[in-house]
Parts: sequence; structure tokens; C-alpha cells
Amino acid sequence: MTTDVSSAQPHRGTPGRTARVPKYYRIKQRLLAMAEALEPGSVMPAERLLAVRFDTSRTTVRQALQELVGEGRLDRIQGKGTFVAQPKLYRTLQLTSHTEDMRAQGLTPASQMLDTEEIPADEKLAGLLGIGIGERVLRIERLRLASGDPMAIETTHLSVRRFPGLRACLATHPSLYTALAEVYGVHLAEADETIETSLSTPREAQLLGTDVGLPMLLLSRHSRDADGTPVEWVRSVYRGSRYKFVAALRRPDARLSPTLVRRRSAPPDLEGAGPV
Repeated sequence: MTTDVSSAQPHRGTPGRTARVPKYYRIKQRLLAMAEALEPGSVMPAERLLAVRFDTSRTTVRQALQELVGEGRLDRIQGKGTFVAQPKLYRTLQLTSHTEDMRAQGLTPASQMLDTEEIPADEKLAGLLGIGIGERVLRIERLRLASGDPMAIETTHLSVRRFPGLRACLATHPSLYTALAEVYGVHLAEADETIETSLSTPREAQLLGTDVGLPMLLLSRHSRDADGTPVEWVRSVYRGSRYKFVAALRRPDARLSPTLVRRRSAPPDLEGAGPV
């Protein structure tokens, strides 16, 4: 159920005073109720029709819609309109690949190669990959898809000296991690990952089928092998409206029971559920 916040509670700092609720926020609540009554993927009425229905301006309706898109309740697809958001895909915060994450949810993973090029390492890349400044770095940019829908733009950086001929290997090994393991004998063992937010650029919006300026999730992953040697540095931009990230947390001094050890592979809120 959705609470209609237009009837605000008295302000605690000033007894008897009620907070002013902007008109667009009341429209937002009505739009949310409308969306909750529809099936995921259903198209929402056009802005002009909503403005007439709610007896307000298109500017007010647009502001309410933009907030709901930013919150992941609605999804705006470039050139098609605004839709009730599909259930969010989850990505576990562990060292798994896009292919593994999508297959675990019953979806078909795919990647579209956008660009591969060799670039000189600047000071930052050299430090991340454990190479000298100016050494060659293979930059691989891919569009990640789930059952045909664009989900993320992933840009991977690897040392050319450590992985000679990798660009050609990708033609026969669609999975980068499989190529690293089978051709070079390198297996990822650990990684540091950070999550930030950003707003989509025109290019990102075009590739991901959304509007410019909508919230994106920006992930940076620095992976190493079992010896602690840097393997890759990855920057990924995810559609904020389609993803949620799940991590299993425990206290450093806590011992896990055998039951919990078996359960750690599944996110707490999705364990036992079918594919999302």
C-alpha cells in the first residue's frame, strides 16, 4: 500500500504546524497508485493526457514522472514513452561475471562489443594494473544485455604485456574471464569494488535506451589473482532503474554455522524465489 503523504503529520519542531506538500508531490502519489494498479511493462498515459486528468500543467506532471523514474518505479525508454518498471535485477556483490549473474536469474546474457583499442597507461592506470606509465593497456568496451535489453556499459582495462593477443582471443572466447583462464591460466581471486551514482550522458542514454540525465549506478572494480597481482580495472555504468545490489554482511568475529554457509550464495530477500 502507498501512503498518501498529502495529509502530512504535524511538524515536531512546531506543534500544530503541518508541512506544506507541493502540488507535484500529490500528483506523484496519484501516479504511483496508478502504476501499482498496472502490470510491469504497461505503458503510462502521455504527459498531456495526465495533465488533463489531474487538472494541472504538463510541467508538474513531468516533474512527478521524473522523480518516479529516478526512484525506479517507472522506466522511461527513449522514443517509446514511460512504462511501469519491471522488477529490478539483482547483482550480488561478489566476484561473478555478467553471464553468471544473468543466468542465475533465468535470463539470457549477451554482450555487444563497442570498441577495443590500445592506449598508453597514465599514472592512475599504471598504478591500478601494476605496470609502468606509458605501457600499453587494452581497453575493451562492451554493452551488456539481458534477454535482449541493454543493462550496462562495461569498460575493462588490462595490461597488453601480460595478456598478449587478448584482442584476437575475444573473437573465439566471448567470455573474457574464460579467455583469461583457458588461454593465460589466470583466475580472478579477489577484487575491490566501489559503487557511486551519476547521471547519464547523451552517449550512455543512447546505448542504454533511456533519457539523458537519469540516475545511473557507476561501479569500479579492481581485480587481482591468487598471488595478489592486478589483473583488470573495470568501470561499469548500470541503468539505475533496473538494478539493485545485494551483499551478505556479517561481523568480522562471527562464525558461520553450516546452514548459513550454504545460504550465503543467495541474496537474503531472494532466497528460494524463482528467477526475477
